[in-house]
Order: sequence, then structure tokens, then C-alpha cells
Amino acid sequence: MKLTKKTHACVRLEKDGRTLVLDPGGFSETDAAAGAEAILVTHEHADHFDEERLRTALEGNPAAEIWTLKSVADKISAAFPGRVHTVGHGDTFTAAGFDVQVHGELHAVIHPDIPRITNVGYLVDGGVFHPGDALTVPGHPVETLLLPVMAPWSKISEVIDYVREVEPRRAYDVHDALLTDLARPIYDRQIGALGGSEHLRLTPGESAQL
Repeated sequence: MKLTKKTHACVRLEKDGRTLVLDPGGFSETDAAAGAEAILVTHEHADHFDEERLRTALEGNPAAEIWTLKSVADKISAAFPGRVHTVGHGDTFTAAGFDVQVHGELHAVIHPDIPRITNVGYLVDGGVFHPGDALTVPGHPVETLLLPVMAPWSKISEVIDYVREVEPRRAYDVHDALLTDLARPIYDRQIGALGGSEHLRLTPGESAQL
């Protein structure tokens, strides 16, 4: 499987000539979802869900489909009947040849005064886990954790403890558009030293073979 990092929370997975994209939001490249056969969206926040990007991807590829939770599906399903699938915790499905399990239900707490929205994570082919905006532990072995490394709802000690709890073979940074170049070496050093797993980072557009 080939993993390509896009800006912020978006990644592209390719296998056997087929492509699956996760969270092509407003911070990601405008063509982040272009050519994808399957698109997975974790929740409704704009840095993960961009309606225009999704519409462009579905209009450009009549075979493209979306899997997401109800709050996102309600916004786009009417325009693409039969191509937007609503999923929730515990669901399993196959998309673009990838086997996907759905884990989690709620976004992380930003502040007690802000109501929590729904959020799901996706375990792809039993080995790659994208949690969206939550520190969900899928309860299955994870080879590659897509680690939300920096967010308004987290601090570095929580990120480190999350890596320890999931115990992946490797963790690649995502959700990093707000992380400055000044801070990156600090995060790299502390997560790498304390997380207990190999900690890796790709620049947008860079790929790795899993």
C-alpha cells in the first residue's frame, strides 16, 4: 500500500491501482480527492470536510463514492443519490478494494462549553488507522497510526499517551497544518522519545510504502 501525505489531515492510500482518500478538507490541496474511487470523511469540521472538494471529486469521477457519518452525509447525499453512504461505530465495508472498519463516536472535547459533535475513525485494511479529531483506541492491532499531532483540543502529553495506548508499529503525523516549523523538532523529539513507537513525518506530497 502506498501512503501519500496531503496538507493537514488528508491522506491518499493506493493499492492495486485503486485510490482511497481520507479527510480532504479545506486546509488540504484543492485536488486532494481528485481521481479517488473512495472518499472517507471523519466529521463535519471544515478542515476535514470541504463540500466543494467532494462535489468536484464526485462530478469528475462517476465511480467515486463517499463513506461518512450522518452529519456530513446529510449535506451532500441529495446531489449524489446512491453514492454517499452513512456509517457509524462498529460498521464494516469495502471501498475501492480496501476493507474498512469504523471506530469511535464523538469528537474530542475542545472546551466544556462547546457541544461535542460526532466523529468516526477508520481502520483501513486492518492496519492503517485515521482517528479524525479524537484519540480513539480501535481495540485492534494497528501497524500505522495517522497521528493527530497538534490541535486546539489536545496537548502533547495526550498525544504521547495516545501513541502508547494504541501501540502502533509506526505513527505518521497528520493534523499538523497549525504546527510551526519552530515547534516541529520539539514534537518530533518528545513523541519519538516517549511514545514507544517509530515516529515519522511526511511533507505534503511525499509518499511512503507500507
